[in-house]
Amino acid sequence: MEAITAAIKTALDRERAPCKGQVNPGYITLYLPLEEQHYWSPHLTIMLEEEGEGVLLRGVYGPRPAVWTMFVFFYALIGFGIVVISIIGLSNRSLGGSGTILWLLPVLVLVVSSLYLVAYLGKQLGHDQMVTLHHFFEEATGLRLPDRVVP
Repeated sequence: MEAITAAIKTALDRERAPCKGQVNPGYITLYLPLEEQHYWSPHLTIMLEEEGEGVLLRGVYGPRPAVWTMFVFFYALIGFGIVVISIIGLSNRSLGGSGTILWLLPVLVLVVSSLYLVAYLGKQLGHDQMVTLHHFFEEATGLRLPDRVVP
């Protein structure tokens, strides 16, 4: 574990390192320099755990926490709106009133779909930077990481 963290520290200290980062015992965070970052720029978070005679690496490529929080907030807000509109509309219908408010449900479904599309496009915008983080980690440590996500 010490060899991996030392290799990352050495690579980060190079003058023209393509990435910046923080190295803590058992935990590494890699990201791009501020001048190269945009809203969708990814981070690479790696947790190191000693396992027998080796080291187990668990990594997550993802956006900054503010991006995650924003999407969770919007999905929760829209979900809450769908529940409230459904309750009001179906209650009015069961009481013999107008269920016109239920026409807002397809609009909210379109909003959720567009939010998903924005997230997907943002993921595509950050892809090249994610590849940069991936290759930096592999070159710094000499390890070959899988190109696919393993659950």
